[in-house]
Amino acid sequence: MNEVLQNILTRRSVRKFKEEQIKDEELELILKAGVYAPSGMNKQTWQFTVVQSREKMELLAKVVRKALGRDAGYNFYAPPTLIMLSNEKENVNGLADCACALENIFLMANSLGIGSCWINQLRTICDEKEVREVLSSFGIPENHIVWGMASIGYPEGISKAHERKDGVIKFVK
Repeated sequence: MNEVLQNILTRRSVRKFKEEQIKDEELELILKAGVYAPSGMNKQTWQFTVVQSREKMELLAKVVRKALGRDAGYNFYAPPTLIMLSNEKENVNGLADCACALENIFLMANSLGIGSCWINQLRTICDEKEVREVLSSFGIPENHIVWGMASIGYPEGISKAHERKDGVIKFVK
């Protein structure tokens, strides 16, 4: 089978990670894959913010929990690494650009035996006071929205495959 398709077919969302930090060389490959994603009109106005401090992740999780009314256990699945993708608020392609980059990140991680999960909670609350303060402390520009995050790390166990729906492909010839 084609190796690209094999990688796509075997990628799963991982929600339980080992505490061990991923290797710097692996992180560099994952980020390179993200940076090489397409962006609308090739603007590349995104920013990739990598958080590997448990303390900083917990600070972010705390303000997100408060803003969204989540329970005390909410923590982005406690990954060793969290990659936050942000883009300019005024960029009409910001969400699409970050989504393409995240998919590249997920696929590269999978090819290295690293698990990943899309975290989508920040996009609507970036400008709430406490959330923005944390994002600013991470160096995320005031004019950016965090469109998505990738929780990544070595998986603890194996995630199961989900069935795919039939009838979602239509041909017009």
